[in-house]
Amino acid sequence: MLRGFKNFLMRGDLITIALGLVIALAFSTLIKAFTDFVINPIVSRLQGGKSAGLGWQLGDEGNKATYLDIGQFVSALIYFIIFMAVIYFAIVVPYKHYQARRGVKAFAEPGPVKTCPACLSEDLPEAASRCLHCATEQPPTTGVGTRPA
Repeated sequence: MLRGFKNFLMRGDLITIALGLVIALAFSTLIKAFTDFVINPIVSRLQGGKSAGLGWQLGDEGNKATYLDIGQFVSALIYFIIFMAVIYFAIVVPYKHYQARRGVKAFAEPGPVKTCPACLSEDLPEAASRCLHCATEQPPTTGVGTRPA
């Protein structure tokens, strides 16, 4: 039982995912600091005056619970975009390149699909002879990459 657990933990893809998560957390902290201490002050300054940020006060003046802070939303959106770009270019692209060198297609585009005439499922592989959902026999395909209407 312990040997199986050890083999599970030492699988290459599990190590890759764990390493990617650690790197993502480190980048997350860095990007969060960038948006909090660089982007937020710029957005707040654009509103002008002595405003607490880009937004509107919906209740009592000075009550943070009733302040609609659009600046924080813009900051979170910028954070998300930067974070996803970093993950893509720092983890996904090198991983795809590494897997391609090993002969494995990582994050490959799905192959051609067809629609089942009986249940109208649209996710059947082109070469399927039976439907995955209703198990009906599928007519032979007329050509590669075609999708019946």
